[in-house]
Amino acid sequence: MDEVGDSWIARRRDFHQHPELGFAERRTAGIIAGILAGYGIETHTGLGGTGVLGVLRRGNSRRSIGLRTDIDALPIQEANTFVHRSINEHQFHGCGHDGHTVMLLAAAETLSSRDTIDGTVHFIFQPNEENGLGAQAMMDDGLFERFPMDAVFGIHNMPGIPAGHFAVRRGAMMTFEDDFVISVSGVGGHASMPDRTRDPVVVAAEIISALQTIVARSMNPMDSGVVSVTEILTDGARNVIPGNVTIKGDARGLSGHTQELIETRMREVAVNIGKAHGVEVSIDYSHEFIVLVNAAEETDLAIRAATETVGAENVEAECEPAACSEDFARMLQAVPGCYLLLGNGCAGHNGMPLHNPAYDFNDEVLGTGAAYWVRLAENVLAAEAG
Repeated sequence: MDEVGDSWIARRRDFHQHPELGFAERRTAGIIAGILAGYGIETHTGLGGTGVLGVLRRGNSRRSIGLRTDIDALPIQEANTFVHRSINEHQFHGCGHDGHTVMLLAAAETLSSRDTIDGTVHFIFQPNEENGLGAQAMMDDGLFERFPMDAVFGIHNMPGIPAGHFAVRRGAMMTFEDDFVISVSGVGGHASMPDRTRDPVVVAAEIISALQTIVARSMNPMDSGVVSVTEILTDGARNVIPGNVTIKGDARGLSGHTQELIETRMREVAVNIGKAHGVEVSIDYSHEFIVLVNAAEETDLAIRAATETVGAENVEAECEPAACSEDFARMLQAVPGCYLLLGNGCAGHNGMPLHNPAYDFNDEVLGTGAAYWVRLAENVLAAEAG
């Protein structure tokens, strides 16, 4: 199934036109559940709030796998002007979850019409990936206890990779993400009399510069990590030195050691700079996403299925880790599996970065993704092996 029919392209564009944010994907979930039930697939709704699970059983084997996709959109105003642009203000499928959803539905259609597997396939439609909450919510609802799986697999499109190509690696595939909020409390006053203040802006500027030394001077050069300041807020005005400055940002890396080092050094650097200037500095540091780690055996299965789908020349089996984060990592912490990338193209809307207001999923790769899912399930649960 190298191609999918016009009906699946229409469905993808319908999802795109009607995006829903995390834990509010009611229309999307309802459509998914209806389609699965129409194929005779056992369907469960409300998992993790708005998650949907389809269960397809064939033969007598107790082997079981999970195929997971994400269904939520982003709180972004879409900039595209094509006919299927979002009709919901500040809601936008800017990460391709509309395409991911359709690829898995198309695979469910194909697998439900064949007798080529011996075992159970679980089709996992997860809510609220963008906020990193949906995977854990489904697991808290007993996803793996109620529906045991030997392995679980995921896929994400990636602009900048040629359309229809795959990229994957064994081990750490995506970074953790930590968020931080640094509050600097000084003494504000008139801009013309800084000597009567304890200026938190100057302190914040020093902290921001010093944060870059964590990676540059505290981390092993062979490790990967990044600390980014993304917001600076004050309660000052044109001629008012503020009393408070808030610094926000995030940190990423590929190991627990890096995560611990960044947090420890951030607290030391920021607090002690504050002390040197006689102002109070406090830090709220949170762990949002963990490192996504692909298991070796399951990655080999994914590489085989991808190679059989598009050819070895179109599969990069030792790609560089991706700097973004994914809450599928929570599932991989509980069950071994693999997460790989599918090229979305390099030009036009399809080549725009994920989360860009002008991005769009590439309908030409719907068939490739669906075919990969089918080949993977048939390889892992081959009927003749039962």
